[in-house]
Amino acid sequence: MAQLLRVQNFNVSSDGYGAGEGQSLQRPFGHADPREIFAWAGATASWPNRTEPGGTRGLDDHLVRDFHHNIGAEIMGRNKFGPQRGPWENHDWLGWWGDEPPFHTPVFVLTHHERPSFTLSDTTFHFVGGDLAAVLERAKEAAQGKDVRLGGGATTIRAFLDADLVDTLHVAVAQPELGAGSRLWESPDELRDRFHVDVVPSPSGVTHHLFWRK
Repeated sequence: MAQLLRVQNFNVSSDGYGAGEGQSLQRPFGHADPREIFAWAGATASWPNRTEPGGTRGLDDHLVRDFHHNIGAEIMGRNKFGPQRGPWENHDWLGWWGDEPPFHTPVFVLTHHERPSFTLSDTTFHFVGGDLAAVLERAKEAAQGKDVRLGGGATTIRAFLDADLVDTLHVAVAQPELGAGSRLWESPDELRDRFHVDVVPSPSGVTHHLFWRK
C-alpha cells in the first residue's frame, strides 16, 4: 500500500488559528490557551498523559488512540520544535518535549538553518530544508513503509496542502476564537475541491473535520 502523509488531531480555533501571537519559551501557543483548544483530547480515556483512571470514550477517544497507528516518521515546522527564530543560538536546548518526546519515530524539523541531528530516547530529530516534496520523500524512507504524520504548525500544514502533498487531514475545531496568530484556513470549505470531508460534532464541544483526498 502507498505511504500516506497524514495530519492527525490538529487543533484550531473556531476562526481557523492553530496558535496565537507572541509565541515564547513559556507560551508555546502564544496568547492561545492550550487548555481550551486541547480539552477534548485531554478528557479521553486514551490521553497518554492521563494520571487518573476514567476518561471519555467514543470518537474523541478513538482519534486519540489512532495518533500513533502506522506512523513511521513525523514532519514538523520549526516553531513546533521551539520558539527560536533565525540561526540556532543554543544547541544545548533540545526542544519543548523533554527527555521522552512523544513521537517515538524519526522527526524532520523544517528549518533554513542547519543543526546536527540528535536523539532523545527513541526519537531522533533531523533538521532539514529545501523542497517540501524532497523532505517528504526522505521522511517516507525513514518511515520504512509506514505513513508519515505532518505534525504542524498551521503554516507548515498549509504549505504542504498548497503543494498538494497531504493525503488525509483531521482537524478538531474548538469553540474559542483567537483573532490572530498562525492560521490554517479562513474556512474549511477551502479544501473541498480536493478532498472529501465528513464533519462530526462531538459532545466535548469540538467539531471534527475528517478530510481524505478525492
